Formats: sequence, C-alpha cells, structure tokens
Amino acid sequence: MKSVSISGSPRVNVGKKDAKAIRLKKMVPCVLYGGKEQFFFITPEDSFKKIVYTPEICTVKIQLNGKEYNSIMQDIQFHPVTDKILHADFLEIFENKPITMHVPVKVTGTAPGIVKGGKLLMKIKKLKIKTLPKYMPDSITLDISKLEIGDCIRVNEIPTENRTMLDSPNNIVVSVRLTRVVVEEVPAESEEATIPVATEGAPVEPAKDVVKDKAPAKEKK
Repeated sequence: MKSVSISGSPRVNVGKKDAKAIRLKKMVPCVLYGGKEQFFFITPEDSFKKIVYTPEICTVKIQLNGKEYNSIMQDIQFHPVTDKILHADFLEIFENKPITMHVPVKVTGTAPGIVKGGKLLMKIKKLKIKTLPKYMPDSITLDISKLEIGDCIRVNEIPTENRTMLDSPNNIVVSVRLTRVVVEEVPAESEEATIPVATEGAPVEPAKDVVKDKAPAKEKK
C-alpha cells in the first residue's frame, strides 16, 4: 500500500469562527487520534489531491511538531454545495493493531459470458476489509475468465488470507447478466388485390358505367 506525506501546523484555537478563518486561507482543519495523544492541526487543501481524488487507498504520514505519525484518513466532510473540504479525521495506526479500510475491486480476464452477449455488472466497487496494516492490499483483483451468463462471484468466494471481509458473505461482487434484446415482430404480408395492368400497345377498355335496374314503366290506356 502506497504512502502519502503531508505537513501540518498545530491548531491553537478550536471553534467555528476559527475554522471559518482557516478555510478562507485555503487550509483544512484536521484532527489526529488513536494514539497516546490527540492533535488538532491544519494542512493545505492541496495536500488532499493524492488522498481523496484518487480511487487508490493509501496511508498518510503526517509531519507535525517535528515528528512523523503514520495514519489513515478515517473521515472527511465536504460542503454540500461547493464540495470544498471542511474537515478531515485521521486515525493513527500501528503495526500490531488491525485497521479497517474500503479497498477497490478490479477484474482480470475475459468472461465467456461477455463474448456470448452478456454484460459485466460490478455490484460492489469497494470491499470493507479488516487486517493489520502490512497485510492491507492496494486492491482486490477478481478473475472473471470462467464466468458464463448468469454466473457471479460472491464475497464468501474471495480468499481471506490474513484478512477479514466485513461485507455480507452472500453479497454479489461481480456478475455476468444477459442483456435485454428487443425482438421486432415482422407483420405477415397482407394479401393485395390484383390490379390488371394494360400492356404496352394493347387497347384499354373504357370503364363501364354501372346502371341500376329500374322497374318497367306502366303502359298508358
């Protein structure tokens, strides 16, 4: 698992007014906990580019008060309108203590079901895993080369060596489903009336008037 380093400055005052002033300077108020002490600090917004705006997971080395603390980001808050980062929580980690992270899922291989017209569906994009920091994987790679149409891979089918899967065992992670095919019905050919057509050079008979039968006139006496 990769590591990202950020530098922090101690936060002297803790309050809403102070937090607002910090954000105006393009800084983010943060807290580090989980160790012997809890630290309130601030760090530039740019520090989160490699932590938040990426699908990869990482540990975060925080340079604070002349010391380095190994941590993971535990929580982050965004402004509901601007999506600006408002606050971040970091959990100090230790090699002998398990941590919990949401690990991205990747697939490898080509499923026969896709070749036959099926569609690959990713039901779970990140799996919740608990393990020691040294065993935490960057991602979970699933081999889909044996999946036919209707097949799937569930959480309980994923190897769990040195780690615990916290998602429900029966949850489907990836599956191959049949795509919906629209079949157009072709209407049966309707019988068409046969219309006589005059050949070239042949006389065309004029249309005959249809006369209704009339009753015979009475004789005069």
